[in-house]
Amino acid sequence: MSLSVSNRMSRVRPSPTGAVLALAAELRAAGRDIISLGTGEPDFDTPQAIKDAAITAIQAGVTKYTPIDGTAELKAAIQRKFLRDNNLAYEPAQIVVTAGAKQALFNLCLSRLGPGDEAIIPSPYWVSYPDMVLLAEAEPVIIKAGIGDDFKITPARLDAAISDNTRLFILNSPSNPTGASYDEAQLKALGEVLETHPHVVIVADDIYEPIHWADAPFVSFATACPSLAARTVTVNGVSKAYAMTGWRIGYAAGPAELIEAMTTIQSQSTSNPCSVSQEAARAALDGDQGIVAKMTAEYRARHDYLVAALNDIPGFECRPGEGTFYAFPRVTGVLKRLGIGSDTGLAEHLINEANVAVVPGSAFGAPGYLRLSFACSRQTLEQAVQRIKLAVSA
Repeated sequence: MSLSVSNRMSRVRPSPTGAVLALAAELRAAGRDIISLGTGEPDFDTPQAIKDAAITAIQAGVTKYTPIDGTAELKAAIQRKFLRDNNLAYEPAQIVVTAGAKQALFNLCLSRLGPGDEAIIPSPYWVSYPDMVLLAEAEPVIIKAGIGDDFKITPARLDAAISDNTRLFILNSPSNPTGASYDEAQLKALGEVLETHPHVVIVADDIYEPIHWADAPFVSFATACPSLAARTVTVNGVSKAYAMTGWRIGYAAGPAELIEAMTTIQSQSTSNPCSVSQEAARAALDGDQGIVAKMTAEYRARHDYLVAALNDIPGFECRPGEGTFYAFPRVTGVLKRLGIGSDTGLAEHLINEANVAVVPGSAFGAPGYLRLSFACSRQTLEQAVQRIKLAVSA
């Protein structure tokens, strides 16, 4: 007997990055020597002080339900983080702790969007944004920005995309997959457009905030545009900065009515995030931030190597990023030279001929590109580059 699923499932797809990770694992299990540059996961271990805080919490019996929106202690640490790093002040009722930043974004889409609504998403985008909007029965409106635009949208393009149905504008800076980061002046220019559209809520996805090395310091949207803070939801978490992907702690701060709605959604889905992970996250946010700076310095060194190495391969064109741990080269020259029809076809060619797994740019709304993660050792990157060179030189 065939069991049907809901109609909404016809509008969404499984995560492409998850699919690449699963394929790489499957091929390794079959005996293939696969190098995976597909996963956005730090190769560093969680710092010992954070692990110690979790062990102490377990031994102290911190293993019960917590408030759905997070413990008072972790919320206080999040308040301190926003004030210290972003000059933003939030009350506890304006903060919700979630099972990863992804859940915060999903809860927000369900809380804010419905049939007939629209959410503006700059492309290249993180793979899950459009599907979250679709699951909320709304429509994603994509603004394209390619390598010639430094992967950044202009105020004019934003203004042209806003309609009476626009309910959200989602901005990820530094960006997954491109590494591009908006500076303060660029954020202010976008803010001037949004000032004239009071029905639009801004979502600032700052998950890669500390992994940033541009000459100008990182600036969060609500910091750059304080007059828009009352309708800005800032999303962040500990996964990327502190090498805590498996701990699953994210958080969001913004207008109390939206945070309350997000908490209600959470109360009927996951309930509270893991109690032990919340203690670990508190230790991360309140602890020595020097370890984050050390990891970021290593990411930048890998970035500098990989961008130069990719640009040395005929047919690859890679823009330097200002943060994250991704390179996003345009590969249209390789596609033309090898007679491969798409970036998906090139990704298949690389895993079949070079044993290197990457994610095609189409998954991020950018056909003709590839995303390569450099959250791995320099030695691994060098091996991957040599394999890619051989596979595309034939």
